[in-house]
Amino acid sequence: MTTIIEALRQGLAGEMDRDPRVFVMGEDIGIGGSFHLTLGLLDRFGQDRIRDTPVSEAGFVGLAIGAAVAGLRPVCDFQYGDFLLCAADQVIQQATKLRLMSGGQVTVPLVLHAPTGASGRGAQHANSIENIFYGVPGLILGVPSTPYDAKGMMVAAIRHDGPVLICSQKHLYGTKGRAVEASATGDVPEEQYEIPIGKAVVRRPGADVTIASCLLMAHRAMSAAETLAAEGIEAEVVDMRWLAPLDVDTVIDSVRKTGRLVVVEEGPERNGWGGAVAAAVADRAIDALDAPVKRLCGPDTPIPFAPHLEAKLIPSAERIVQTVRQIVGAG
Repeated sequence: MTTIIEALRQGLAGEMDRDPRVFVMGEDIGIGGSFHLTLGLLDRFGQDRIRDTPVSEAGFVGLAIGAAVAGLRPVCDFQYGDFLLCAADQVIQQATKLRLMSGGQVTVPLVLHAPTGASGRGAQHANSIENIFYGVPGLILGVPSTPYDAKGMMVAAIRHDGPVLICSQKHLYGTKGRAVEASATGDVPEEQYEIPIGKAVVRRPGADVTIASCLLMAHRAMSAAETLAAEGIEAEVVDMRWLAPLDVDTVIDSVRKTGRLVVVEEGPERNGWGGAVAAAVADRAIDALDAPVKRLCGPDTPIPFAPHLEAKLIPSAERIVQTVRQIVGAG
């Protein structure tokens, strides 16, 4: 069985084999990086294509943007997604705008890989970075929750001719010293393949309520759905997979069948992608709703270091179950 980080590595290595323009930059990536995305790739591809950088996220992202404009296809690996904030100007003001500012004369085929979410490492290593970058125009945003999707999304990102941010939750990696969610491993084909950009997937069919989620929350939604099924409540679980573009059509199709919607996000409610999903459902499918849309989110506060406090703030499978019970009138 393959873990998400192994699948991301397979997708990356396969594209490096296929296309000599693909190379990686980041801190400590020569020894594998913080979460082993590049483990073993230095020996395989050499220093020209696995480039360790100084601790300067703005610096190496700027270099990567220049390399992309010059015709290469760089991948930047971040130790933690939180450090992507140091390069926010490069991403928001340069990478996403240069094609339009040049009248289409240049493209920026750049991939950013960033671990996201809380995992017992304290407030400065716990931001849901996907929420922060969700509102950036021109940036494709991928959030894989399974190894199969992780590989295919990495391949799609590298082949895309614009900037793409891939965020993956640290609890799903399965690297040394951290227990992986039991459901976050799976079989992955050896060949390269792409997951279509901007297309969500229904992980579990159901008739009574739609649960829209992603990343770690997709696994907790699946766990909640199993508990609810034992009570006679069939939940349909939609894994968004991509937050930009956001596939609201799949959610709306589901809501028209179930009549109820719960959106589950790890990140804070403010600036969360769930607000866009709720608004789209209200705009296009309010006639199908039998109950108000519910959003279950993380807190509008920095994540504390204490594990027991972190656990109370991040949505759990139990809280998802309670929320669903409320809107189906079962408790």
